[in-house]
Amino acid sequence: MTSEILGRELNLLDRCPRTHRPLAKNRSANDEFRRIARLFGREYFDGDRTTGYGGYRYDGRWIPIAERIRDEYGLTAGHRVLDIGCAKGFLMQDMIQVIPGIEIFGLDISEYALTQATENVQTCVVQGTAQHLPFNDNAFDLVLSINTLHNLPRDACIEALQEVERVSRGHRYVQVDSWLNEAQQKNLELWVLTALTYMDPDGWRELFRVAGYTGDYCWTLTE
Repeated sequence: MTSEILGRELNLLDRCPRTHRPLAKNRSANDEFRRIARLFGREYFDGDRTTGYGGYRYDGRWIPIAERIRDEYGLTAGHRVLDIGCAKGFLMQDMIQVIPGIEIFGLDISEYALTQATENVQTCVVQGTAQHLPFNDNAFDLVLSINTLHNLPRDACIEALQEVERVSRGHRYVQVDSWLNEAQQKNLELWVLTALTYMDPDGWRELFRVAGYTGDYCWTLTE
């Protein structure tokens, strides 16, 4: 499956506070850190910083991003949105707040994260994998996947992008690990815990074309 039609390079997270990734700490025992992180359990979300977030807690940082998404895609009450890799559902929670009446759904591989989801999204989340979405064709007005699809092997990443296309009847947006220069590439390779597929922007665009992905996209860069 190939396509020459791509969406826009669009940074929907430009209002998100920047965080520091502890590169020096991750220069030793990386294999063990990665093994623990890829379990996507308590250690990844709420354990030591070297194996993940170091405590993934709600702090309201997704509110301006939810507003940005609302304005960019013209979302209003009754629109249906899917967040692939929703974790504890913080973006979902803030989208409900800034777009009253929206229908939002989330999917994540982590049983731990979903059990920690806030009460107002608990009934809207499901455990599953991005390459086998348990939703009907053309079910959503917007399908989002932020910093998730790169956690899959290349072939599974292509399958997941095709699933994004399948379940979307409107807009699509993915954000994935990449680099714009040699220094960013080196830092990514030092820091990366869970990503299995990562490449420069030209490589990603080619993978998008192979998958037939036609949505918007952006990069997560390690400074």
